[in-house]
Amino acid sequence: MGISKVDLFAFAAALFCSLASEVHSEKLPIVLWHGMGDTCCFPFSLGGVKKFLESEIGVYVKSIEIGNSITEDFKSGYLVHPNQQVEMVCADLNNDTKLSNGFNGIGFSQGGQFLRAVVQRCSSLRMSNLITLGGQHQGVFGLPNCPSLSSRTCERFRQLLNYAAYTELMQNFLVQATYWHDPLDEAKYKNSSTFLGDINNERSVNQTYVDNLKKLNNFVMVRFNKDSIVQPLDSQWFGYYKPGQDKETQGLRDSEIYIQDRLGLQEMDKQNKIAFLECEGNHLQFTKEWFRRALFPYLK
Repeated sequence: MGISKVDLFAFAAALFCSLASEVHSEKLPIVLWHGMGDTCCFPFSLGGVKKFLESEIGVYVKSIEIGNSITEDFKSGYLVHPNQQVEMVCADLNNDTKLSNGFNGIGFSQGGQFLRAVVQRCSSLRMSNLITLGGQHQGVFGLPNCPSLSSRTCERFRQLLNYAAYTELMQNFLVQATYWHDPLDEAKYKNSSTFLGDINNERSVNQTYVDNLKKLNNFVMVRFNKDSIVQPLDSQWFGYYKPGQDKETQGLRDSEIYIQDRLGLQEMDKQNKIAFLECEGNHLQFTKEWFRRALFPYLK
């Protein structure tokens, strides 16, 4: 008995749907961006996370490296302006053909707000889900326990930031000055911040930033409840101190950025695109079990 044209068409359609389903279900590559005092490839930090994700999920994982060596990458966390870093990373990711069909992003500590800036500024990239662990989305007002630096050096950085964060010299010299957020002088912060004030649309609304951020399927923010580095803790969930003082904090939904929807976060929240996750531990301290349970569902 021969095969009719109808049967042949039905078979071809079923085969196409099956192949399309397989392609659709294929997990996306992952891009990692390290934090202050770290590099792309230390085996005890992001190098280990990269191997973990490659073995557990079986996808291409790219850990961002700024410069041409581990040393340059380490220094970049303190001395290369975030605007320059974001521009470099945007070009690098655009040139990586393995990311051309989309990818998920995971930012660690300050790498969280830097990777968000990549989403907002690099319209040509296709990031599906953005996960930030211990990110400082509303900045910091304090610099305790700096990783990978002596306590004396850390204290000098803190003093410099307290007294001169918004000078042109410091904004160009020290990365942490670009997301230093003084709640006691909001006007000065908004007018002088050369990175965070811009990507948070504090001075004016850049509609491209809004449109690009809203393209994310999920924006996942992880807060470490015993964090001794990020002050205040709520910055990890896009919250911050209430303006004019540095004691009481407010959540994202009570902030001007959300109420005025200056970044599209209110709309994203209503669409259930924003997730607030917690991890019991100090800054970036998590277990593989927690990572699997909490974050793997977003790495599709």
